[in-house]
Amino acid sequence: MTDGSCDLPPELCRQKNIDVVPFYVSFDSENYRKEIAEMPIRDFYEQMVSDPTTFPKSSMPSVQDYVDVFTPIVEAGKGVICICITTKFSGSFQSAMNAREMILENYPDARITVMDSTLDTVLQGIFVLEAAKMYEAGAAYETVVEELEKLKGTGRIFFTVGNIDYLKHGGRIGKLAGLAGSMLGIRPLITLKEGEIFPSGLARSRKKSLEKVYDLLWQYLEEVNATPETYSICVGYGYDIEEGEAFRKGAVAFLNEKGFAITDAELSKYQIGATISVHTGPYPLGFGVVRKAGRVS
Repeated sequence: MTDGSCDLPPELCRQKNIDVVPFYVSFDSENYRKEIAEMPIRDFYEQMVSDPTTFPKSSMPSVQDYVDVFTPIVEAGKGVICICITTKFSGSFQSAMNAREMILENYPDARITVMDSTLDTVLQGIFVLEAAKMYEAGAAYETVVEELEKLKGTGRIFFTVGNIDYLKHGGRIGKLAGLAGSMLGIRPLITLKEGEIFPSGLARSRKKSLEKVYDLLWQYLEEVNATPETYSICVGYGYDIEEGEAFRKGAVAFLNEKGFAITDAELSKYQIGATISVHTGPYPLGFGVVRKAGRVS
């Protein structure tokens, strides 16, 4: 199971038997609704775009939200591996840990592992899918946990945004504070690694920023000697579905030109959800990449 930061489509989660504990989002700081279940992502983006002066907020899942999901799994005699968004961005992990302690009071033999993935959004999603693959392959509980701990440090996000207004307003500017300053039209390039975001350059147009995101991805793939067999890559996009698809197709062509043979079907594309887009704005675009799980049993 995982929290709503994973940004995996609900139908895929159902198919893979992945339980998701959603975040909450609000446009008025008073009325919070569960992402997807009560606030469909398309509706969320439409409201962002139609009212750019209002900055939405997100709220983490409660302890009770986790208890409600843990309980039936534990009562069924199954173990839980709960993969949470990086603790640098949210207290979701702590909510899950508190819920775990509550469950253990009544079920002292329950197996519940709560993991700080150090990841978020679509990268967290493909990391969760690696866990699901191991489960489907019959890997032992302890083996899955150990392998995930090894994999999470390989995760990277390389992305850009439409502007830095949302990063500033959401308090996520951090180390990016001096990156773009007040220069109009400057697009920042950002890398997430080890749970934190870091500046990776600037571009003076959307087109240039997207080209540089391709370059950041390729630099990392070269650094780790990645192949399509050893690393999983996905595209994350925001409001503009057509731009997201064009970016994905361009990436396939770019990677193949570099000798990284990948097909359209192998480069997944997921829409970045409200949990993260409250900080990036409606136009984030980039890649998530993480090493695939090895053969485990």
